[in-house]
Amino acid sequence: MVLSMNLDKLFGVHAQAAQLRSYRGEVLANNIANSETPGYKSRDIDFKTIMKQAGSTESVSLNANNKAHFGSSNQSKLHNELLYRTPSQASLDGNTVDMDLEKAEFSKNAMSYQVSMTFLGGKIKGIMSAIRGE
Repeated sequence: MVLSMNLDKLFGVHAQAAQLRSYRGEVLANNIANSETPGYKSRDIDFKTIMKQAGSTESVSLNANNKAHFGSSNQSKLHNELLYRTPSQASLDGNTVDMDLEKAEFSKNAMSYQVSMTFLGGKIKGIMSAIRGE
């Protein structure tokens, strides 16, 4: 008896969400790292919109830009989805990074990423148990 598994159905949206959250973490970390750079414009992605688009047309995938990254295919598309943040308070040097907001968003994103990774880990553990016949 041959069983075929559709991993997209098995993992649901969590695999795509984890990839997108990982990318968003990089974007937010970049904002934090540039908090003192004159003229730097804070950026972010609209997670809900991108996931909605991914669910209706195609999966979200990211390009590997480092040999240690896993394979992917459209990080440049996601880069085009980056939006500029509207600052709540003007800065004299033109920098739009609000450190409190960036840290809060980074923390929320990290927790959401961890939720997806926990879910995926549980699914993989279940698959491994089934393969071993446990």
